[in-house]
Amino acid sequence: MAILMSFRLGWRDALLNSVSGIRFLISERAFRQELYVGLVLIAVELFRSSSVFMLLYIFASYFLVLLMEAVNSAIETTIDRIGLERHPLSKKAKDIGSAAVLISIIHLCIAWMTSFFL
Repeated sequence: MAILMSFRLGWRDALLNSVSGIRFLISERAFRQELYVGLVLIAVELFRSSSVFMLLYIFASYFLVLLMEAVNSAIETTIDRIGLERHPLSKKAKDIGSAAVLISIIHLCIAWMTSFFL
């Protein structure tokens, strides 16, 4: 019974931590911008006559952008926690996180443009 109780508490705490993280992300300007642009993109795609598979691919590509932005925000927050002074490794970590977001956005653009030809 104690194991079951600890599982319930762990699951609940994990859910609350996730909700807290989502609230933090929504407070981030870049995440909100990607959220709004993506919602418009998804709405446009829903009204177009696309295949279900292409729509799912665009959804997945869009969620990849949000995921990469979340990872980038986590990297930036961690680096800022370590220290606010400028350091080449801190810049490198933040730049790599930004590159991951950019690559995912390029991927989404390619997926969306492809949907016009299929």
